[in-house]
Amino acid sequence: MSTDYYFARLERERGPQPSEQMIASIAQGLHLSLDERDHVFRLAGHHPPVRGADSEHISPGMLRILHRLADTPAEIVTELGETLRQTPLGVALIGDATRYTGPARSNGYRWFTDPASRRLYAPEDHSFLSRMYAAGLREIAALRGPGSRAAHLADLLLGESEEFRRMWNDQEIGIRPHDTKRFVHPELADWS
Repeated sequence: MSTDYYFARLERERGPQPSEQMIASIAQGLHLSLDERDHVFRLAGHHPPVRGADSEHISPGMLRILHRLADTPAEIVTELGETLRQTPLGVALIGDATRYTGPARSNGYRWFTDPASRRLYAPEDHSFLSRMYAAGLREIAALRGPGSRAAHLADLLLGESEEFRRMWNDQEIGIRPHDTKRFVHPELADWS
């Protein structure tokens, strides 16, 4: 469906009510600001999504920056490590990380539940990355509270991964990524 079709119907209050997902996609595709996005949600008869931590809306300014990084592998991710957008070189380097659904959208979740996700990283970095993902999720879950998506993700991982349980029980926080990321690529070999 075209955006013209939806806006003509929204503004005239005719036709079926578009889904929240459709409205979010239209708002993102048109590079609307948060205020404009919220207005479109209200026009469609929906409550605007929560702003802040759980929002997946990318500001027009951030999208402009990402689009100008044509010669750089880059991505925009949520605080839970869910990739929202990637540059073409980002896709070439690590694959299309936007294709995942459910908990697997989180890079940290995949790290502990899908051994194939570790192939991209130098083996000598694996133990540090495990600690970093667990510590990061611990911080976000504490910040967002017991009913948050972060807390739900931690609960899932506690039930699915022995390694995550060990890391979680260490109760580390404040582990930040190294300044340089190292990747192991099947065609480029090691890449930093």
